[in-house]
Amino acid sequence: MVQLALAKRVPSGQRARTMSAQKSRLADYLPYLIAVTASAVSDRIADAYRERFGIRIPEWRVLVVLGDAGAQTQRELVRATLMDKVAVNRACKALEERGLASRRANTRDGRSHHLELTPEGRTVHERIMPLALEMEHGILGELSAEERQLLQRLLARVRAGAADLAPDVAA
Repeated sequence: MVQLALAKRVPSGQRARTMSAQKSRLADYLPYLIAVTASAVSDRIADAYRERFGIRIPEWRVLVVLGDAGAQTQRELVRATLMDKVAVNRACKALEERGLASRRANTRDGRSHHLELTPEGRTVHERIMPLALEMEHGILGELSAEERQLLQRLLARVRAGAADLAPDVAA
């Protein structure tokens, strides 16, 4: 937080030069390492879900949120998955076309609807979660339970920091 506060007071050009001097190698730049690690993990998981269930990562994210939280509006799904509206809309349509989810009118807001898992969708959710946990164990298998908990806490803090980052600081 102190660095963030300082970053807001330093002109962006000067901040960029200072950061460049500190992080002269891309391999040492933590946002890059986080992004490529997330991509590698996501690609591995995507292959398994596509092969076993015929679904892509965006569909999996929506399916899991619906399985965990119950019926959601698309706006709620955008917030929960951190995907853009178009990706969520496509994932919802794909799940509906496969009979894994269905829409029903939102009684509080006539302009939106709730998406919820069908019985078949709940069955897929019940089958996919053990695979997800097995893959998580395989990916994080070299970490102790304490290290996994620490990683979860650190990632939550990184995510919160990214959410708190002012748009002019990210530029």
